[in-house]
Amino acid sequence: MKGSVNKTDPEQQVAFVAGTVAMPTSLLWAVDLFGRVYTLSTAGQYWELCKDVQLEFKRVSAATQCCWGIACDNQVYLYVCSSDVPIRHREEAYENQRWNPMGGFCEKLLPSDRWPWSDVSGLQHRPLDGKGGWTYAMDFPATYTRDKKWNSCVRRRKWIRYRRYKSRDTWAKVFIPSKDDPSDLPDPFNDLSVGGWEVTEEPVGRLSVWAVSLQGKVWYREGVSHPNPEGSSWSLVETPGEVVQISCGPNDLIWATLWEGQALVREGICRNNPKGSSWSIVEAPGSENGIMHVSAGVSVVWAITKDRKVWFRRGVNSHNPCGTSWIEMVGEMTMVNVGLNDQVWGISCEDRAVYFRQGVTPSELSGKTWKAIVVGRESDRSHSGSSSSLLSAGCFFGDEVRGSGTESAPSDTDASSEVERQGPEQPLPRESLDHSRNLEGSLSRGQETSRSSEHPAENACLAEGDAKAPETSGSDECRGPASTPAELPWTNIDLKEPKKPSSQPTAGFPEASGLSSLGPFPLSMEEPYGADDHPLWAWVSGGGCAVEAGSALKWFTVQSETLPLSITPTQTAAWRKQIFQQLTERTKRELESFRHYEQAVEQSVWVKTGALQWWCDWKPYKWVDVRVALEQFTGHDGARDSILFIYYMVHEEKKYLHVFLNEVTVLVPVLNETKHSFALYTPERTRQRWPIRLAAATEQDMNDWLALLSLSCCESRKVHGRPSPQAIWSVTCKGDIFVSEPSPDLEAREHLLPCDQMFWRQMGGHLRVIEANSRGVVWGIGYDHTAWVYTGGYGGGCFQGLASSTSNIYTQSDVKSVYIYENQRWNPVTGYTSRGLPTDRYMWSDATGLQECTKAGTKPPSLQWTWVSDWHVDFSAPGGTDQEGWQYASDFPASYHGYKTMKDFVRRRCWARKCKLVTSGPWLEVAPITLSDVSIIPESADADGREHHVALWAVSDKGDVLCRLGVSELNPAGSSWLHVGTDQPFASVSIGACYQVWAVARDGSAFYRGSVSPSQPAGDCWYHIPSPPKQKLTQVSVGQTSVYALDENGNLWYRAGITPSYPQGSSWEHVSNNVRKVSVGPLDQLPLHLGQELQQSLFQVWVIANKVQGSHGLSRGTVCRRMGVQPREPKGQGWDYGIGGGWDHISVRANATRAPRNVSRDQEAHGPGPVCC
Repeated sequence: MKGSVNKTDPEQQVAFVAGTVAMPTSLLWAVDLFGRVYTLSTAGQYWELCKDVQLEFKRVSAATQCCWGIACDNQVYLYVCSSDVPIRHREEAYENQRWNPMGGFCEKLLPSDRWPWSDVSGLQHRPLDGKGGWTYAMDFPATYTRDKKWNSCVRRRKWIRYRRYKSRDTWAKVFIPSKDDPSDLPDPFNDLSVGGWEVTEEPVGRLSVWAVSLQGKVWYREGVSHPNPEGSSWSLVETPGEVVQISCGPNDLIWATLWEGQALVREGICRNNPKGSSWSIVEAPGSENGIMHVSAGVSVVWAITKDRKVWFRRGVNSHNPCGTSWIEMVGEMTMVNVGLNDQVWGISCEDRAVYFRQGVTPSELSGKTWKAIVVGRESDRSHSGSSSSLLSAGCFFGDEVRGSGTESAPSDTDASSEVERQGPEQPLPRESLDHSRNLEGSLSRGQETSRSSEHPAENACLAEGDAKAPETSGSDECRGPASTPAELPWTNIDLKEPKKPSSQPTAGFPEASGLSSLGPFPLSMEEPYGADDHPLWAWVSGGGCAVEAGSALKWFTVQSETLPLSITPTQTAAWRKQIFQQLTERTKRELESFRHYEQAVEQSVWVKTGALQWWCDWKPYKWVDVRVALEQFTGHDGARDSILFIYYMVHEEKKYLHVFLNEVTVLVPVLNETKHSFALYTPERTRQRWPIRLAAATEQDMNDWLALLSLSCCESRKVHGRPSPQAIWSVTCKGDIFVSEPSPDLEAREHLLPCDQMFWRQMGGHLRVIEANSRGVVWGIGYDHTAWVYTGGYGGGCFQGLASSTSNIYTQSDVKSVYIYENQRWNPVTGYTSRGLPTDRYMWSDATGLQECTKAGTKPPSLQWTWVSDWHVDFSAPGGTDQEGWQYASDFPASYHGYKTMKDFVRRRCWARKCKLVTSGPWLEVAPITLSDVSIIPESADADGREHHVALWAVSDKGDVLCRLGVSELNPAGSSWLHVGTDQPFASVSIGACYQVWAVARDGSAFYRGSVSPSQPAGDCWYHIPSPPKQKLTQVSVGQTSVYALDENGNLWYRAGITPSYPQGSSWEHVSNNVRKVSVGPLDQLPLHLGQELQQSLFQVWVIANKVQGSHGLSRGTVCRRMGVQPREPKGQGWDYGIGGGWDHISVRANATRAPRNVSRDQEAHGPGPVCC
């Protein structure tokens, strides 16, 4: 069966965005008095000037990936941050036709019919031209089929096209209707606010944009979402009075201020009504001074009254958006802004500096104190350090020797220091914001001419510094037209008053030289401030700035990057190298005389004891208090071994268990809401699925014992340091990461090493998916879809000291959702009610209905997790929901659907709540695109390694297919993403060793990407591969030549008929059921010569089994290896069971370790090689 080319690919020419991510995902936005927009990263130390500096803004409002603003021309602009994944909006239109006895199907419809071109409902007109496939029905509307029947009187076909948003990393004007349009806005906007991206139960990617016009009317921007960043139109929202300013929080809080000084609160905001339903009035804190500014967050509201006092609103939340009372805070501000995590920023009245509210935590939302952000601007870096000193020397100094009685020209540092000292004596003129912008606009008319002459003036100045200076002062000639005395005083009029000229000016300098020397460069319009003057801010927005409580920021100290001119970096490097060589030679001299001595070995015994709890394996099957002792001894050969003793009481008789740690295969934390416990496995207990379980009183005690036992196990097996590039990686259902070093016997044909004897050690971090290849490139994906790359360290988390590396360990966080279900049964009298039948499930339960789970009684998965949100209805439940989130069925349990029928007597609704975990490990975040699946090309052990880059494919959480560029051993994170066009969202992707790329769409169909190669990393087109009959695929894994897939029912399939000339294969063959995940390794290459090599060739097919029978019950999530998988029998013969249960993911794609084979020299010289597709 041939694969068909996907002709509907909207982007067969893939879109490439070069370079790394242009902007961090967490930014603080601000506008200075001159209308310049700056951004400050949470990890940065400088304000960076935003692009399109020609625009002057009044105020901005930021979200995580975009920023809205109102410019001085009263127009609304939108800035969308760049990303390697393009913003695409899918549009669908239906072409409708009716059958005519004269001419057959035609576009002439009945007057009562729908539009010839319409949406799926037929009510909206959507014109579109084209051709395609038809579906037929008896009439509009009806059930459509592909086959044309004798009674098919109407037909329709669907058309799909994509729109791409192109304005990235630039300010784009938001479209406003023309004057001829009756829906034209009556007057310009005065204020604007963005929020609502975390509205309870709202679809991901939707934003709420609110604006206030000069006439005091409130407007709402319709249709703003991730696929459509600028929205569609403005709609008027009625208000009880004239509004001055408005603020929209990340959730459902919307506050506004009236001209009379009162506050308005919007109520009734929900998923189906983001504009809300009504307004409530909140009185000002005092009768004398009304509210002039307000800012809403997640669960807080801050306000500024007309006397510049700062107020905090108590008791604000989603259920009570109006709050309870006002609390006056310390300080006087012109405005405040509440961002993510309810962090607060403000602009002081006194010095116009940006202040950050420190000490804001979930338990103390009002914070503790204001702290000024004192970082400089990115442009100021050119004014400091040795480079600026050299440039200023070339501009302001000549070759002549001045006398001691002659006053020299003030330097940039001296002049700015004098201006700062004059601040208290000469107060700053408080001019209006509009006046400063008008002043800036009047100066911008001469900007082009001044900028054109700016660079030649600098070059001439540098050249003059090298050559002999003329008789006249070089500073007069070097400033050029951009720094004339007539222009510079106007540049600084809104900063500080210019100091009075000296009574005895320096010879050769005009009287304005003191003012002109505020910076070593001509300021013109590029730099409205001096090098040491802090900017004066007019507006700040932290809606896209995520600052965690207690995080260390670099905003409050001025960083110096200067080096003494007497010591250069080259000299420093030479000095360090010389010291290192001397120390190395000294070490060799001192150790040379003792090399013939034997190594001293001390035989010792070390013991650690403690009190733990042990789960008794027999009746009464409960936790028992025990004493444990770990004895570690060192033998004559220096080898270390350890024994763990567990002392317990049975009928007042002392007994004990002992475990040799060199037999332990894995130590697994078993975290739950009540116990700090861990499990200890040996090969025998792995086969029984019944480990030894121990519990500690505190989390710290458990971490100490877990780290000590893990270190002892590694020492007994001589496993130290970072994992090898061929290591096997796995993840448990709790998110814990484990790694195993493969031995040569693991994949041997004879004397095969059983899986239950594999030793697993834990690595720090928390992931959901992990993938690796044999060159040491390892990627992982968290529960919140964040991508992480392995840094080369080991340990982290609970492993500290000797069990962890001192470098390459970083903080890692993860967020997941906990789900419970509300169940109801229909009653003929009262309708659906929470009272069910005696045989029904709990009315509040888990997904199975076997365990009772209420909102109050449900806790996070373990004590390491903390709640970060409230309970909300989950509308993304499989099967769909109605507007209230209910799913209907005939009975419990059954197949649920999102609409009610006459036969539906039960219904359920899913509730979700987010929790967060913070840990550490050898992982670095790969921002900003979130992923759902990732695959790295596997490489065999005999690969020549000439390929510098490693092929890596991924699927984003939105279903986009991506290819990572620049991935290598030295740069495992890569450089940029290459977007590969698809006509539908995908769920899984896998790349084979010969660049075969297979993928699975969310509808369960399979695809093959053609012509993928190192020179063409994205290929050319998709080939559709039919899925197995009546099955929907969920995952695919490709090895050297073989392809295995998994469907939604746990069936494992093998793709047969794959050859180099026909890489799509011919058919699917069933292998096994009861499979949760599959991973195919790189050692499945097909030999060219059949013989002994064929008998010793094994395919690497590893899975996570769903259920495995143990000695005491079923074990869910077990690592298994397929036995007997050979080229002549690709489906294998059975399973070899390994560690379990509780495992959720495994990757053997890095295991290229081959077993040694006894072959002749002729076979070695003319041995078979891999067949690449």
